[in-house]
Amino acid sequence: KLPLTVEEIVNFGESNRELFIKSSTYSIIPISVTEMGLTISWIFSSDPKSISFSVVYQEADDTPLDQCKVLIPMTRCNSHKETIRGQVKVRNAGIYTLIFDNTFSRFISKRVFYHLAVERPVIYDGSDFP
Repeated sequence: KLPLTVEEIVNFGESNRELFIKSSTYSIIPISVTEMGLTISWIFSSDPKSISFSVVYQEADDTPLDQCKVLIPMTRCNSHKETIRGQVKVRNAGIYTLIFDNTFSRFISKRVFYHLAVERPVIYDGSDFP
């Protein structure tokens, strides 16, 4: 079921997910967010070689891709050598899409092992003040 909701990500717990990305293709993980101020974070690694990664923001389902805002430009990650970590702050409601791109690889399919997390901001209300 796509896109994922914040609640579904919270329910992932500590488990890792796996994506299989064929050569010359890409895979996306859209996350639908309705509340501002959240932080979406990710950790991923790839096997057997590197993968390209990007994050884009889409205001609504029907927003054309060329009008989406690129939050993290497409970057080739040596995620087969080290774990990649990152996060993005939710400033507007909409769809935040993680893109794992293997289009540069003509013959080698990749596996991406990832974990997503969502953090709500801690709002200090002064209630523990003596």
